[in-house]
This record gives sequence, C-alpha cells and structure tokens, in this order.
Amino acid sequence: MSYLDNILFAILLIVGFGFFAASVKKIIRNINLGVDVNRKDNSKARWKNMALIALGQSKMVRRPVAGILHIFVYVGFIIINIELLEIIIDGLFGTHRIFAPYLGGVYDVLIASFEILAILVIFAVTVFWIRRNVIKLKRFINPDLNGFPKSDANYILYFETVLMILFLLMNASDLHLQNVPGGFSHFHKAGSFPVSQFIAPMFNGMSNELVMILFEAFWWLHIAGILVFMNYLYFSKHLHILLAFPNTYFANLNPEGQFDNLASVTKEVKLMMDPNADPFAAAPVDENAAPSKFGASDVQDLNWVQLLNAYTCTECGRCTSSCPANQTGKKLSPRKIMMDTRDRLQEVGKNIDANKGVFVPDNKTLLNDYITPEELWACTSCNACVEECPVNISPLSIIMDMRRYLVMEQSAAPMSLNAMMTNIENNGAPWQYSQQDRLNWKNEN
Repeated sequence: MSYLDNILFAILLIVGFGFFAASVKKIIRNINLGVDVNRKDNSKARWKNMALIALGQSKMVRRPVAGILHIFVYVGFIIINIELLEIIIDGLFGTHRIFAPYLGGVYDVLIASFEILAILVIFAVTVFWIRRNVIKLKRFINPDLNGFPKSDANYILYFETVLMILFLLMNASDLHLQNVPGGFSHFHKAGSFPVSQFIAPMFNGMSNELVMILFEAFWWLHIAGILVFMNYLYFSKHLHILLAFPNTYFANLNPEGQFDNLASVTKEVKLMMDPNADPFAAAPVDENAAPSKFGASDVQDLNWVQLLNAYTCTECGRCTSSCPANQTGKKLSPRKIMMDTRDRLQEVGKNIDANKGVFVPDNKTLLNDYITPEELWACTSCNACVEECPVNISPLSIIMDMRRYLVMEQSAAPMSLNAMMTNIENNGAPWQYSQQDRLNWKNEN
C-alpha cells in the first residue's frame, strides 16, 4: 500500500467509526428517555445470566436447528472479526499479516479456523434464507414483518454472505501471491488456508499485477463492507448482536409470575396504614417535575430497561409463535409490541433531533397510534413470550404498564373486568353475590 492508501484508509476508519459512535450516542440518549429503574442489584446473578444466555446462547438451542445454525453465524462472525484488528493495522501502516511473525504456528491455526467458520457462516445463512423465503416458516410470514422488517432480515443475510465470500477471495488471492516463485512485493508466506486453497487456482494464468489489483479490491471491499454493515446496525434488527449483552445483564431477576407494584400507589398505601402520618399534610411539590402518571401511554412512561428491550428485539418471532392469544387468532403479537415500541422510540428520537434536543408534542402516543387496546387486553399474562425470548426481553411488562394506564387513568377496562372490580369493591369477591349469600350453595346439598 502507498502512503496515499494509508491516509485514505485512515479517513475511511474515522468516518465509519465516527458515524457508528454518533448512532450509539443516539441509542443511549433514546434509552435514557425512559423512567429510571434500579437494576444494579445481585451482580453475580446478572453476570451469570449474561454469560449463559447472551454469550452461551442457552435459550437459542431450545430449538436445535435454528439454535445450532445461529451459533455458527454468531461464533463465526465474532471470531472472524478478530482479524479486523490485523486488517486495521496493516491498512494504517502498509504491512502484510503483521501478527504472523509473532504468533508463529498459532497464526496458522487462527487463519484456518477463520476460514472454516466462514464456510459454516455461509452454510447457515443460506439455510436461514431458505427458511424465510422458500419454506416460509409461519413465524417469518406474519403480517408483523411486512415491509422493511422482511427486507431487513434478507439484507442482513446478503451482507453476511458477501462479507464471508470477500474474506475467502481476499485470502485466496493473498495465497496465490504468497506462492509466486521468487516472491512478489511484500507478500510473505503466512497462514494456513484450508478453504481458500481450493479457490486460489482461479487466479492461475493471470498476471501477478492483476491478482494484486484483485486482492486490493477484495481487501478494500471487505473492510468497507464491515464498516457499512456496522453502521447499518442502527437501522436494523441486527443491533441485538451488541445489545443482547447489556439486555441479559439488566433483565428482571424476579420470578416471571411476580409483578411489581407502582411506587406511587405503594407510597399512598403506606401512608394510609401509618398511624403517625398526617392525612392532611400536603406533600412537597416539585414544580419542574412532570405530572405523575399511572402506567404508560407513551415510550417516555416506560422504564429504560423496557426501551433497551425494544432495541434488542431480534424479530425472531419465538414469542409470537408461543403466544396462546395469537394462536387462537387474536390480534396480539408480542413481537409487534416490541417492534412498535422501537418504532415509536425512533420517532421520538427524530423529533428531538429535529427540535434541537427538545421533544415537541406530536399528538401521537404509543397507545392507540401504534398499539391498540384490543391487542393489550388479548394478553393472558401467561409469560410464554418472556420464557421463549432468546435474549430475555419482556413484552409482558410493557403490556401490563399500558393496561395500568387504561384502567387507572382512563377507566377504560373491558366491561367484564370492570364488573369484576366492582364486585370486589362491593362484595369482597369477584362474584355478584353479597357476603351473606356466599355460602348458600351448601344449603342446596
């Protein structure tokens, strides 16, 4: 590489990582729009969660075919990109396989493992594409995925395939130049190429200069493709490759059937039960604080972990395919709940960007404009979606917070639920019988 190439490469890196850093900053800003919640307790259990679920893929392999193929892609993509460090150093300083002299035989093993993993990634991605576009598994042709989400999934598969092919072509042309009699330019023998050795013969008969041009083309396209794909993550469901780790770490550690209490309601109840509390004493008022709200009607009312969940959603559909409400034809789709939350959060973020850091009310809310009450009330709160999610996302927590808003702020519960709550208030039980008549059934026998 010439000095000009080194400078152009440095500029490419700065632009690529600069845009990525700006996107990460926006994501963090948007997540922090949520209500604060403490998830710093029990760090030992949280690290264990992250190691088993995000790193160990323990929930993915419950469905063995998809799970094993996903591990090929996951491990392959992560490990192969270790070579990205060497590519960056070579690109900046004009060297060739700079780690080879220092790692010796270990370097050969690494390059060989990279190539084998690249083939496994191509195989897995091909199977994934067939499952989506040929076999058309039910959870991949759901109306939730109409439009961009369906295209996004295919774009990711195409991206990964092209990057792996470029990686193998780069190695194959490199191997050809390494074996030129008498040596060629700065290409010294380094690495073991169990896959690309079968591709290298395609360069036989070409001039060394032409192969050199092809090598540089593959090299530049590979690194540029990685940087483009890295910046595409911001717009894509593939963002989960980064966010799965914090998402599993900050996941709720309570038993799945345990619901939290609203802090504002708990405070009121405790005051009522405190014999020393003055019921007429006015609580201090913070004039700058937003008015308190029961439940959630928009993304700013959800907590930051729920917003992190929305960005982490893989759109795999395991939650929806296991949802009993969805299986019986009801409108509820837990995947759609997460996708709608993310879409609304992105919309709010763009609003803030357009108005110099301030959100200007846009007469829209997550409730009604994105998610309908019909979807929310279809939920049986069985936790199947939470149990199935491979990265510990909880659509149920969002559903419950929005239900709370409907009941406690708008008194908009279904008639049957209102009747039950009225009976509890009047009769101390869900049934429409007075307390005096509750045991009449025993006299009939």
